[in-house]
Amino acid sequence: MRTFLFAWALLLCWPVFALAGVRIVVPSHDIARGETIAQTDLAYKTVSDTVMSGTVSSMDDLIGMATRRVLHAGESVRLEDVRRPTLVAKGSTVTMSFEAPGITLTTMGRAMSEGGLGETVTVQNPASFRQVSAVVTGPGQVRAQAVGATMNSRLASTQP
Repeated sequence: MRTFLFAWALLLCWPVFALAGVRIVVPSHDIARGETIAQTDLAYKTVSDTVMSGTVSSMDDLIGMATRRVLHAGESVRLEDVRRPTLVAKGSTVTMSFEAPGITLTTMGRAMSEGGLGETVTVQNPASFRQVSAVVTGPGQVRAQAVGATMNSRLASTQP
């Protein structure tokens, strides 16, 4: 009897569930490629059909991100459509810092790739033309860790 009542209640409520749909985030107006997204640029929209994987359902996932392509008003946004804002542009001059135990060196370099906060970029030393991988720490700022310091800290942690 309980199963019958549950099934009957489910059938009565089914149209309500079907109309509810899925709430996704959409641009409230067209957003150009490369622009940083603010909360005022976004709105929620309920869609009744299925959504593609990676479709954004929370504004927090988009606020502060930069667009990879033009986002059209009212259309769904996928995580692949956005990225962290570029803080280091390819070809720009950056301040590169090297840190090792007891010493910090700072020099200028040329970015060979672009990147956002926390991303790894390649930086070329203009004097020696050597290329180094560095992590973006801020606008025009990167940090490279000396290879010897990494090896020394690993050796020190394994010795009694």
